[in-house]
Amino acid sequence: MGKDLSSDPFDPRDRGRYRRKVQRCLDTLARMLSDGSFSFPRKHIGLEVELNLVDSSMRPSMRNTAVLEALNDPSFTTELGQHNIELNVPPRPLAGESVGELEDDLEAYLGSASTAATKSASTLALIGILPTLTHDHFDEKWLTNNARYALLNDQIFAARGEHSVLSMEGAALPEQKPERLRSYSESILPEAACTSVQLHLQVAPEEFAAYWNAAQCLAGVQVAIGANSPFLLGKALWHETRIPLFQQATDTRPEELKNQGVRPRVWFGERWITSIFDLFEENVRYFPGLLPETDPEDPVEALESGQAPKLTELRLHNGTVWRWNRPVYDVVDGTPHLRVENRVLPAGPTVLDIVANAAFFYGAQRALAEQERPVWTQMSFQAAEENLYAGARNGFDAQLYWPGIGWIPPDELVLRVLLPLAHEGLQQSGVADAARERYLGVIERRCLTRRTGSWWQRETVNRAQKRGLDRETALSEMLRSYLRLSTNGHPVHEWPLDV
Repeated sequence: MGKDLSSDPFDPRDRGRYRRKVQRCLDTLARMLSDGSFSFPRKHIGLEVELNLVDSSMRPSMRNTAVLEALNDPSFTTELGQHNIELNVPPRPLAGESVGELEDDLEAYLGSASTAATKSASTLALIGILPTLTHDHFDEKWLTNNARYALLNDQIFAARGEHSVLSMEGAALPEQKPERLRSYSESILPEAACTSVQLHLQVAPEEFAAYWNAAQCLAGVQVAIGANSPFLLGKALWHETRIPLFQQATDTRPEELKNQGVRPRVWFGERWITSIFDLFEENVRYFPGLLPETDPEDPVEALESGQAPKLTELRLHNGTVWRWNRPVYDVVDGTPHLRVENRVLPAGPTVLDIVANAAFFYGAQRALAEQERPVWTQMSFQAAEENLYAGARNGFDAQLYWPGIGWIPPDELVLRVLLPLAHEGLQQSGVADAARERYLGVIERRCLTRRTGSWWQRETVNRAQKRGLDRETALSEMLRSYLRLSTNGHPVHEWPLDV
């Protein structure tokens, strides 16, 4: 959410000041976009990975503070739950050998984190949702000890006025009936169950709309071919259960506001855009402040004095509207820039799978953004949103809509249309041929085998239960095998089932 916060409670005057300050930040951003205040030498990519910690019995290990102390590395930070940590990999240009270097760096960082975790009797788990979580792990006492998390929890529940409801029906396991989850939570810790990979791309202001629209078009395909979150609270649910879980865990709306059509804070959006300003303006117009703390900086005065304004309140507010593709304004070394933050992918299953997913996204995104007749001018925004939910629910069994084709399975869409575009986009970015072939080759073989991390988890648990194991034991044994396989260097489509 951008920064640490005071632990003091907010009062109505704070909210008034915050609203005025957010609007002043928005006006300043409009001036900066109009005046050409952004420097853009070349496209840079960045990546964040959220990680789980488990103990020897495959249960969540609430030891993130000890692990971070052992690491003593600013690239790692806390996350919402005590069983989570987050890694921020340094940005780099999208060119040459940078994608391969990203894989090497990610392996090195995770190696260091694994060593630190072992000292605290913990193991890293690179997975979308930890399948051994129970309702007890959603108790508020397991929030990371940081004022911003406690405040966010309190503000979301104050806005909603009631416990959160977790309700979803899953895609059935082979030869089984669909399973249904209905549960309640008295904290926002179900959000901590959702561990993701967030892909960042720095773009020029005039290019932002095209790259964001392209990312929206790709979201459904991304989750369908990258799903890795099939189990929650013992139930087999969506192939990418993170998508509905995150929305429900952070929903500030009681049923009456949902019935009125009030927008959720976890949001796909509602229209194609023509400028990054459209997204920030929507955030300010539609969503009340959850954490109304203000900064002493006057952004207009900062801009007029030749400085890059921090736009603190606008950035903090943006951090509490969880778009699946989020706009980002940031200042690095006194220079402002803009990024598209892609948030749809789960963590894992392996480093190679993560980097392959990233290469596919960056390549296809660029090719789509630079087409003479953009794909988003040929499909409705609603179709792109429906693709997201269809891909998340059914994985490779989904039917996605694509202009000029109609309804098509994700594997066919990737192999016929998007994989060639991804090759084209990476070539245009100057990515080395060997890297392009390596990572997009993983995507191609994953689509040919139709095997994702979610598919492997579901098949493994289903087979274990047919051998007589109960669901709880099957999930623990599956996770134990998953952790071993996730570090052996083979992408998930090559993983054996009888382990």
